[in-house]
Amino acid sequence: MTAEIITIGDEILIGQIVDTNSAWIGEKFNECNIEIVQIRSVSDKKEAIADALSDVKADVIVITGGLGPTKDDITKKALAEFFGVGFIRNQAALENVRKIFLTSNRALLEVNEQQADVPANCSVLVNVNGTAPGMWFEHLGKVYVSLPGVPFEMKYLVEEEVLPRLLKRLDQSAIYHHTILTAGIGESLLAQTIAPIEDNLPEGIKLAYLPKLGQVRLRLSGYGRDAALLKSEIEQVIEQIKKRIPEHVFAVEDIPLELALLRLMTQRGLTLSVAESCTGGYLSHLLTRHDGASRVFRGAAVSYSNSLKETMLGVSANTLAVYGAVSEEVVMEMLAGALNNHGSDYVIAITGIAGPGGGSEEKPVGTIWIAAGSRHKTLATKLLLTGRRLQNIERSAINAIVLLFKLLHSV
Repeated sequence: MTAEIITIGDEILIGQIVDTNSAWIGEKFNECNIEIVQIRSVSDKKEAIADALSDVKADVIVITGGLGPTKDDITKKALAEFFGVGFIRNQAALENVRKIFLTSNRALLEVNEQQADVPANCSVLVNVNGTAPGMWFEHLGKVYVSLPGVPFEMKYLVEEEVLPRLLKRLDQSAIYHHTILTAGIGESLLAQTIAPIEDNLPEGIKLAYLPKLGQVRLRLSGYGRDAALLKSEIEQVIEQIKKRIPEHVFAVEDIPLELALLRLMTQRGLTLSVAESCTGGYLSHLLTRHDGASRVFRGAAVSYSNSLKETMLGVSANTLAVYGAVSEEVVMEMLAGALNNHGSDYVIAITGIAGPGGGSEEKPVGTIWIAAGSRHKTLATKLLLTGRRLQNIERSAINAIVLLFKLLHSV
């Protein structure tokens, strides 16, 4: 079974909100072996909605948004015109609207009761979380489902109404996905390195490259009839990739890079602290946003100024004067100071020029020094980044995590 998603709303097209609904629906449908083949966003215009409905290619079309009580919510009208039907007032939907207004002690207006008016050819999916009902249509061998755009309303209807109905119609085809997280190697070199594996993938298995700021996720997708066989074949491919690039495989699941680091250090019983300058606490944020980070993360010194590098981390005033804050000498003293002061097994230290100002001919914007180490072994590296400020901060943090991974895999 294939599906496509059509999201309706100018607020998505102008960037006022992010379409998280499609991502969530895609994840849930994939779990049920329903393949999403297309996602589109269209404006709040009947012509745009009609054009989208006239150009569908999947077995199931999921439409979200445009079902509210105001004049700009025209999805129902567009659907009625598309199917060439009129409206009827659905009693179950009307009772649900009245119940919601009674419970919340609000005045029930005619415009609210009109929420229960639906195209005559639909089956109503009662929305207990809101006044706009979901609608199920079957037309020319396809299923069209119209759902509210409010996320918690949409999610309830998908889980309680839509998926149970679709699963009854689903054939025995299988879809299996698995993701490998790689880092420290560019997409082109990665593709070249694993080309012999990619060229000999089993039938029905595809490999996708998903690059993101110093890391590349490899998604293996299998399509066929035998779910167990697909899983077995993909697991064999994963093992081949791990043997081919062992130093670049950070996880064999779809998780953030910093979470892979936290899990590795948790397994080894290791602790970590951070000394940040140009990243301003961003690396600490990445680490502490994950549950269980406290088992590894001891804390951080965000020493943005030279004076705080001296007082918080013991960096020598002479070192700062001779080499400058952005130097190997300073980042190594930041690391040593954090090791002495924070009592952690490992430290990551970062100093640099994120931009857009502050650079020089000798040290242009994007010059970053990173160090990672313990009392027994340290590594340091210099980055010459060319992005904007936020990109440079993000890349610095990711490269710092990669550097510590490299160190941990060498001991």
